[in-house]
Amino acid sequence: MSQTPSQACCNTPPVVSKGYQEKGEYTTIDGLKTYVTGPKSAAGILVVYDIFGFFPQTLQGADILSGLHHKPTESKNKFTVFMPDFFEGKPADISWYPPDNEEKGKKLGEFFNTTAAPPKTVAKVAKVVQELKQKYPDIQNWGVLGYCWGGKIVNLVSQEGTPFKAAVTAHPAMVDPADAPKVAIPMLVLPSKDESKDDIAKYQNGLKVTNDVQWFDDQVHGFLAARGNLEDENVKKAYEKGYSLLSTWFTEHLGTKDSKL
Repeated sequence: MSQTPSQACCNTPPVVSKGYQEKGEYTTIDGLKTYVTGPKSAAGILVVYDIFGFFPQTLQGADILSGLHHKPTESKNKFTVFMPDFFEGKPADISWYPPDNEEKGKKLGEFFNTTAAPPKTVAKVAKVVQELKQKYPDIQNWGVLGYCWGGKIVNLVSQEGTPFKAAVTAHPAMVDPADAPKVAIPMLVLPSKDESKDDIAKYQNGLKVTNDVQWFDDQVHGFLAARGNLEDENVKKAYEKGYSLLSTWFTEHLGTKDSKL
């Protein structure tokens, strides 16, 4: 299994473009600092962030999914969203992007092969979910969402025996068509212009579960997470659309606060 960054990595609601203040709170799950947002009895979503960790755009996305981003009078889908700090306070530095010199490339390579090595995070996900189920017994259904590098993790934790009922990968890194036949739950993929159309097509063809692929051909890898420039109106609209698709997918396959499957 490749543990190097993909080529893409290297190359609905009101959205706050700058200075976003998260609406949730932080707790500790299996020793990891974890962002929690949303009602505590809704369907649950575990978020696997990108290699830049807790970022305003990613935290805002979690709040959108939780429903806390909206006015109380608005009727929106609501989920309990959990985002653990799998990198334990040591994410990649966004200044390493683009890796346009030897030093940046070396730092990224080391990060992907140590801190961000997929098997290491997959093991953490299993322990995190086990503790979440104990601490939040009212949550009956669980989904999983991964951005970029997190998309690879989602593929690996969505196989036979998974605790999750639905999955989403947003501008996924390290797309491997060989992962597809092993996926055991409904899968939504939101690729950007930087993902390989050939790899995504082969991946989708290999899926044996309910699935959908929605392309964002004018957006860069990472636009729904840390690399999204929300001061750009085009990016902001795509961001809103992406989270609308995410929310709809999870509602269909997990239910909402008022609808248990």
